[in-house]
Amino acid sequence: MASPPPFSPLLCVVDFHHARGPEIEHWIGCPPDSDPTAENDWHLIPYMALPDGAHQSEEEFSYFSLVYKASKTHEGDAQDVEPTSVFGISCCYQMDASQLLWKSKDVTRSAVQKAVVAITDRPQSFSALREKLSVVTRAWFAQRDFRDLEVLQQFQVNLGKGRTESEDERDQYFGLSLRELVHQFKWQTLVLFKCLLLQPKMLFFGSHCEQVCQVQFSLISLIPGLVRNLRDCADPQMNRYAETVRQPDSVRTSDRASLLAYLGVPLQPFGKGSVFGPYTPLQSLDILTDLDTKSYVVGSTNSLLIQQKDRYCDVLVDLDENTVNIYSPSSRTALALSAADRRWMDFLTQSVNDTWDESDPSRPKTHGYVGSEEFIRLQFEEYLLALLSSEKYHQYLTAHKDGDPKALLADVDGDPSTEYYTPFLDAWRETENYKLWNRTTDSHLFDIVEPRHPNAGGLTIEDVQRRLAAQVAELHLDERFSQTRDVVNKRLADGKIQVTSAFNKVWTDIEVMREAQRKRTEEARAASAAAAATSEDGGSNSSKPTSPTSAGAGKSAKPDVSHAQASVAAASQRASSYLSSWGAWAAEKRRSGWRSGSAATLAPAPASLAAASASGVAGELPSQHSQQQVGERPRVTTVKAAANGTAAEAAVSMQMQQDEKRDSVQKAADWKEAG
Repeated sequence: MASPPPFSPLLCVVDFHHARGPEIEHWIGCPPDSDPTAENDWHLIPYMALPDGAHQSEEEFSYFSLVYKASKTHEGDAQDVEPTSVFGISCCYQMDASQLLWKSKDVTRSAVQKAVVAITDRPQSFSALREKLSVVTRAWFAQRDFRDLEVLQQFQVNLGKGRTESEDERDQYFGLSLRELVHQFKWQTLVLFKCLLLQPKMLFFGSHCEQVCQVQFSLISLIPGLVRNLRDCADPQMNRYAETVRQPDSVRTSDRASLLAYLGVPLQPFGKGSVFGPYTPLQSLDILTDLDTKSYVVGSTNSLLIQQKDRYCDVLVDLDENTVNIYSPSSRTALALSAADRRWMDFLTQSVNDTWDESDPSRPKTHGYVGSEEFIRLQFEEYLLALLSSEKYHQYLTAHKDGDPKALLADVDGDPSTEYYTPFLDAWRETENYKLWNRTTDSHLFDIVEPRHPNAGGLTIEDVQRRLAAQVAELHLDERFSQTRDVVNKRLADGKIQVTSAFNKVWTDIEVMREAQRKRTEEARAASAAAAATSEDGGSNSSKPTSPTSAGAGKSAKPDVSHAQASVAAASQRASSYLSSWGAWAAEKRRSGWRSGSAATLAPAPASLAAASASGVAGELPSQHSQQQVGERPRVTTVKAAANGTAAEAAVSMQMQQDEKRDSVQKAADWKEAG
């Protein structure tokens, strides 16, 4: 088959019809009698141009790959050429239908959504093409009349004129910057890079279609020259690159392109049996499940694929969660990083984090070289070239393991390929891209590039410290502790206010209770004094002849304190006389009867004592007749302790208590009468 003719960029307009769904409205840049959709079997372009979830944003972009069959020339002549891959970029835009100056009969909804699609064979120019396409799409919508296609036609003409040779020589890297890729995925960025070489089934998922596509292009751009050599990626049957590539017979080390070609770069993970689809709609799942499709790198915004991830992917990259999930056990083992790999990636991640600028993630805040896009890209290029050289030296060591030791490199100890993790190398040697590279490269590449890992060496204490520091930084403890500290301080302040308020309330209640108790005590004292004075006044008035006039005056008179004091003194005198009579009687009994040891008689009854006291004779002892009467009573058993006067003292105490009780009853009766 002949080589395909130069591809002329095409433009098409995709509309979302309310009844028929997405469909192509216009083709711009093709002959009038040709239909690129039918000629190239591009029936899925409407679904690729309007990705799932595009209606949720005003503007959205999608990137996809197509098979260009080139069955006709621009003159309309039929020809048989080798199919190749072309790439489409779609700018999806929507606006309110009420703003249109002219509406077709198919406009029945409140919003109009269309996509302008540019198809080119140069994905390396997507960076500039995206910006141009966005401006043109907005300008076309600003006309508010979709019948006018002049701005789109002029744009298609300019796309063909702008293709120059100098542009082909320039690598225009685009999409999500490598700084953001490393900042988000950290050491897993190297896992994704090595995963790309193993050619598994990789699925990138995210809510934003443009981000999903850009991450994939950023990843494959880490292999030097791969973005400009994707002509076989749209279909698993194409293998043009492997069939035409030849081993270079010379090299110019001063020429970077010549050096890379001699080393077998770019590696080609998208050959026979492989597919690259930055955005792949559900309508393309038959390609992914085809038996001829052994590996692929695709992107999707539909969660249905996530629900069946075990069926459709070996590796899932979730951009919404920034996670890399490896479901294939063999791939999980092979993609583990060695100590040298981890040390190298930690260094690269640290260089990005130290120069990170939230306001402008694409460039270092120091505006220096370390941590920049070029720095990251050249670091990965150095890593890849060292890997290829180390693999060739491993083959050389295997072939000369029993040969002359002098034939080995003097400054290289052992097998440097083990620094890249032996299970990974074993899995890589089984892939198609390794077989193609090994077949088309010289066996002594290590004579040009030193076969040594960029961060060779075993695990050191510095590696452990750096890894721990990185893991602690990933926890964002400062942010979490800051939030926790603010919450705790707020809670402590609130608790302090509540506790202070509670204590203040308790002390206030205590003071109120004390004040109330003090008032009650004062009132009780005042009431007692008033009652006592009233009682004394009532007693003095009862001993005199009263008349209605004097009685009325007595009730209203104030208490006489001196009279109350005289009454108390008289009561004290009577008590003293009473006690003296008891004391004399007890002394006489001790001298007469108790000293001789005779049985003691009972003490006088309290009733007789009360009678004696009532007679008014102080200190008079009971008569002999009363003693004889007491003595004639039945005798009781007594103890010698009675001789000590204990019984007499108890009788005196009982009599005093009865007198006090009688006085209290009398006073209460007087107060009641006075009241």
